[in-house]
Amino acid sequence: MKLDNWMRALVRFLHVESASGVVLLLCTIVALALANSPWAPEFATIWQTRLGLVVGSFTLDQTLLFWINDGLMAIFFFVVGLEIKRELVAGELREARKAALPIMAAIGGMVAPAAIFLLLIGGGPGHSGWGVPMATDIAFVVGFLALLGPRVPIGLKILLLSLAIADDIGAILVIALFYSADVSLLYLSLAGGGLGLTILLSRMGVRSVLVYLILGLGIWLALLKSGVHPTIAGVLLGLTAPLARLESALHPWVAFGIMPLFALANAGVAVKLAALSHPVALAVAVGLVVGKPLGILLFSWLAVRVGVARLPAGVNWKVMLGAGCLAGIGFTMSLFIAGLALEGDLLDDGKIGTLSGSALSALVGCGLLAIFLRRV
Repeated sequence: MKLDNWMRALVRFLHVESASGVVLLLCTIVALALANSPWAPEFATIWQTRLGLVVGSFTLDQTLLFWINDGLMAIFFFVVGLEIKRELVAGELREARKAALPIMAAIGGMVAPAAIFLLLIGGGPGHSGWGVPMATDIAFVVGFLALLGPRVPIGLKILLLSLAIADDIGAILVIALFYSADVSLLYLSLAGGGLGLTILLSRMGVRSVLVYLILGLGIWLALLKSGVHPTIAGVLLGLTAPLARLESALHPWVAFGIMPLFALANAGVAVKLAALSHPVALAVAVGLVVGKPLGILLFSWLAVRVGVARLPAGVNWKVMLGAGCLAGIGFTMSLFIAGLALEGDLLDDGKIGTLSGSALSALVGCGLLAIFLRRV
C-alpha cells in the first residue's frame, strides 16, 4: 500500500473511531442508568434470553449475552486482526525502528498495570483479574483526542493508534494463553487444520468471502469446543485470509453496531460507593490510572535512551505523560477480559474499577494534553 493510500485509510479509521467513541459513551451511560433504575431486573433478564442455533442434529443453545460476547465479538476481533495485518504490512509496525516505540510503550502499558494489580490484590479473591487493566480502548482514545482539535500532532495520533494495536496483540495472547478453559487437543487440532487450510487457500489465490466465512465459522466452533476462547477465531482469520478489503466495509458495523451492543450488555452494573473501595475495583482502577502511564512512559524512555526509537515530531515527554494517561482508558477490552477472568460480585467490582479508572484516565489525560500541547 502506497503511503498516500495508507494515510487516507488512517484518516477514515480515525474518523470512524472518533464518532464510535461518542456512541460507546452514550450506550455506557444508558446501560449504567438502567442497571441503577427500578427496571434493573428486567434489563438484566434481557441478556439471559436464550437463543438456539440448530443445524440438523446439532444444537447450540446459549444466552443472548453469549452470542454478543462470544459470537458478535468474533467479528470485532476479525477487524482487529485486519487492523494488525494492515499495520504490519503498511503501517507503523512494518519497520523495526518505527515499531520500536509503540511496541515498547505497549509492553510497558501492559506489564505495569498487571504488576500493580497483583501487588494490590496479592493472592486474594480476584487475583485472576490481573489482565483487566492491561488494555487500551482506541475508540475512546481517538474520541478524546478529537476534542483537543488540530493541536494534536499527527505523530501522536499514529503513535497511540499503533500502541493500541500492539496492545491488542498482547491482549489477544493473554486471552488465548491465560483465559481459556481446559483445552481439548482434538478440537484444537481441528481449529489448527482449518487455519492451515485458510493459509493454503490464500496462497492459492482464492478470494471468495463465502469460502472464508464457512472456514471462519468452522474454526470458531472448533475453538469454542476446544476451550480456547472462540473470538480468537476472528483474529486468526483476519491475519491469514486475503480479505483486507472487508476492513473498511465492516469497520462501521463493528464501531456503531457490535461495540455499542457490547457496551449495553456489559457496562450495566449497580454502582455502590462502597464497591469503589473493594480490592478488585481499586486494583483495576489504579492499574489503569497509574500503571498505564507509568509503564508507557518508562518503557518509551528506555527505548529512546538505548537508541532504538525516537519521539514523534511535536511530542515531548510531558505530552507522552498525557498520552500515557489517556491510554488508561481500557473499557471494551478490559470489560471483555473481566468477563473471562471474574465471576459474580468480583465481576461487578472489575467492571466498576474499569469504568471509574477509564473515566479518571480520560479526565487526567485530556487535562494534561490540553496544557502540555500548548507549550510544545
